[in-house]
Amino acid sequence: MTTYTTAVHGLATDVRLPDGTGPFPAVLVRTPYDRRAHHAELDGWARRGFAAVAQDVRGRHGSAGEWRPYAHEAADGADTARWIRRQPWSDGRLVASGASYAAHCALTLALDAPEDARPDAVIAAVPALGAADTAREPSGVERLLTRAGWWAAHGDRPDSDDDALDKALAADPDALTHLPLRDLPRRLGRELPSWPEMWQRDDRGRLIARAARAGMPLLAVGGHHDHFAEDTVELWRHWGGPCARLLMGPWGHGLVAAPGPDAEPAHRVRLGDLYARWTHRVLAGRLTRGRAGAVALGGSPLWTAADREGEPYAPRLRPLRGAAFTAHPERPVSSAELTVPVDGEPDRCVLATAPLPRPLDLLGPARVRLRARAGTPSADWFARLVALAPDGRAERLAVGAVRRHDQPPGETAEFTVPLGRLARRLPAGTRLRLEITGHHFPAHARNPHTGEDPITATRLTPSAREVDPARLELRLSVLRTRPVPTDPAEEILR
Repeated sequence: MTTYTTAVHGLATDVRLPDGTGPFPAVLVRTPYDRRAHHAELDGWARRGFAAVAQDVRGRHGSAGEWRPYAHEAADGADTARWIRRQPWSDGRLVASGASYAAHCALTLALDAPEDARPDAVIAAVPALGAADTAREPSGVERLLTRAGWWAAHGDRPDSDDDALDKALAADPDALTHLPLRDLPRRLGRELPSWPEMWQRDDRGRLIARAARAGMPLLAVGGHHDHFAEDTVELWRHWGGPCARLLMGPWGHGLVAAPGPDAEPAHRVRLGDLYARWTHRVLAGRLTRGRAGAVALGGSPLWTAADREGEPYAPRLRPLRGAAFTAHPERPVSSAELTVPVDGEPDRCVLATAPLPRPLDLLGPARVRLRARAGTPSADWFARLVALAPDGRAERLAVGAVRRHDQPPGETAEFTVPLGRLARRLPAGTRLRLEITGHHFPAHARNPHTGEDPITATRLTPSAREVDPARLELRLSVLRTRPVPTDPAEEILR
């Protein structure tokens, strides 16, 4: 193999060429996380016959310019794609690939760049679709912890400090509690001009909307435990190219390197090999048109077809406590702690099912429908679904959030809290616990309940809540028959 480093319009770029005379199809990875961390990945692509290119995005690591997250990726990616296609080792075919922010780089090249620069196919793993998409839930609730961690580690700096937020919290455990949240950079001890800019973005869903007009194939890869899981599925569902494939396993943001508690040995997938095989087939025009893919059923060794979905099922819930509770932002319900207090003033409404008489296979969307009221002009409603194993272990299955500020204080309303898509086998004896809360901190910012923006608010007030347990419904998607197993590679490559 041949390796060299060059600068493409000031952007540090590593190139790994296969043995042989070429020309070759190329794979491009543009990343803010240091192109040198991708050398093993480049080796893998080159061994399989691809010219592999990794590039630091503008202003990061070896690249010149100013780093502004999500600002320049379409233009810089287009310049790089044109440069690749002009090289003597390139046969003109190009695949854009990446995970997390690098998936955003690949997608914006495919969807925003001029026609002559667009890739022939896209591999997008755990895609961070855009600043607005990563910052908030669809209802507008702010994702605080993940965004604070990412911006502390990578924002507005040429390199990274992955432990920056942990160090700040060690020095001041209340760093995420102090108001206003807009001033978090000052508590981190550094300038972060893009931090307040992120919260002002209002273009959530832009890339999903553009995906309908995509003209090339897509491979979307995600994890059930990844905070971008829903975005991964929606990207696949809306993709307008000739074919789209989805692979969803019981993994976190690091995919197979971050297996969830429900991962089985059968869920170990050699992603690098699968990516290369998919790329060879798609560039040769040997993939079936349309949408297909595979979804792992966590807690079992099974994979099932991505378009398979269970039937509606509403388990019977018994109210335990907190039909009336206070959502107090000074004492918010913890997103990290699954223990439920049994005495004192309730801070949440808690309901539970009886133990399951037999295993239950959940596959498809879940939601909570409730009738409730809040005594404040703005209120967040969180629904947290927890599995309680027969041995007493508690595991979070799903969390959903809705922000209500169209409901007069004290007025009762019916509304739905979506919980996302579940793919999980629950063993017999499992109980389901459902919590309805007003906060889920620090994963999500605290609603001050005053109608003010949670990022700029400087005062907090308690919010009295009341839930009607008789009008509350948990709706799951359940397989009534044994799931039909499939091979994930066969589904991706067919």
